[in-house]
Amino acid sequence: VVTTYCPANNEPIASVRQGNLEDYEETVKKAKEAWKVWADIPAPKRGEIVRQIGDALRQKIKVLGSLVSLEMGKIFVEGVGEVQEYVDVCDYAVGLSRMIGGPILPSERPGHALIEQWNPVGLVGVITAFNFPVAVYGWNSAIAMICGNACLWKGAPTTSLVSVAVTKIIAKVLEDNKLPGAICSLVCGGADIGTAMARDERMDLLSFTGSTKVGKQVALMVQERFGRSLLELGGNNAIIVFEDADLNLVIPSALFAAVGTAGQRCTTARRLFLHESIHDEVVAKLAKAYAQVRIGDPWDSDTLYGPLHTKEAVKMFLDAVEQAKQQGGSVVCGGKAINRPGNYVEPTIVTGLPHNAPIVHTETFAPILYVLKFKEEEEVFAWNNEVKQGLSSSIFTKDLGRIFRWLGPKGSDCGIVNVNIPTSGAEIGGAFGGEKHTGGGRESGSDSWKLYMRRSTCTINYSKDLPLAQGIKFQ
Repeated sequence: VVTTYCPANNEPIASVRQGNLEDYEETVKKAKEAWKVWADIPAPKRGEIVRQIGDALRQKIKVLGSLVSLEMGKIFVEGVGEVQEYVDVCDYAVGLSRMIGGPILPSERPGHALIEQWNPVGLVGVITAFNFPVAVYGWNSAIAMICGNACLWKGAPTTSLVSVAVTKIIAKVLEDNKLPGAICSLVCGGADIGTAMARDERMDLLSFTGSTKVGKQVALMVQERFGRSLLELGGNNAIIVFEDADLNLVIPSALFAAVGTAGQRCTTARRLFLHESIHDEVVAKLAKAYAQVRIGDPWDSDTLYGPLHTKEAVKMFLDAVEQAKQQGGSVVCGGKAINRPGNYVEPTIVTGLPHNAPIVHTETFAPILYVLKFKEEEEVFAWNNEVKQGLSSSIFTKDLGRIFRWLGPKGSDCGIVNVNIPTSGAEIGGAFGGEKHTGGGRESGSDSWKLYMRRSTCTINYSKDLPLAQGIKFQ
């Protein structure tokens, strides 16, 4: 039994009984059986079920958003926004359910048709992290479902109440349509369940969101059985501000990207590169903006900044600040834990570190922004790319040539490349994910649906002859 705590005051909310390996085994069997029913339903009809799931979430958006705030700690508007993201992905998936498919390709052989057929992979395992306890599952499940897959979800143990609530909403929709609830199964559990999912050959795709360290272990376990994985791991994201940037855009963008969700997004801005000519001005304006951030209970509508998720995260934050000082950094603002109940820390700005300081290259999941000086475009593009992660990146400039160099082959090496907007706050219509140690996975929009399906290249001979490809004669 795991106790779930409120990060805003560290008071217990509820106790959740976790599943053991026997429960897991039973759940996988039921999900596999449910898949047989789901796979036979035409894709547009599956889309109609997903539409109903979106509507059911809409009806409970505020109460579910409140639960996210209570259990995860993010502010209420972000909690609601996260549920909205699931709703939006459901809408997207409904349209997609009438569009997915492969091309008819020109065959070089007369009397032959060459087509691509896409089929569901089967059972999709989804392991999600504490910081987005609704949206990340939504991205995966809505798309996986219209593709014809069943899902088995393991949410973070510290946000089990959210996982249970979301699953109950989905199960009711499925059962109201006389479909097995096991199409969207849930196992609340710890590392033992996660390991079982990674090693289980019945998991036709494993989508894992979490740290790079654990993601590497998952990838090796899945690869060992020649399974398929979709990895959404760490980010050490940078915003680059050139001398011609519109500072009216820069300050709120940097503030939201660095301080939003108390620095606990994989797309949080952790490095801010400022051209030396504007460095001092931007730091002063940003420090002033940081001083105005309204800190408080996450479910209070006036709050902009809530607690970190756990006590361990507070310790990690304090350790990182100490390391930054030891490596030559100066704390401009913040740097301390806040003396109040809960896991609150001050949003922090550190200046004076070199671009390659060890702490700058470390992803600390907390609201610490390292502000760094640069002189030339070429060097700062290289500095953006020198970290191991490759998730999100932004530049602020009015120079059209620079914008297209940034988007080009020698520009940002990230999966998300932005201009004049922050690193966080991605839309659902584009594929979300990153390169290098971020894992290479893509979720949500664009052609991410292909990851949840298997492709067959099919050749149909409707003639009475048997010509071979490449003009080969075998007689």
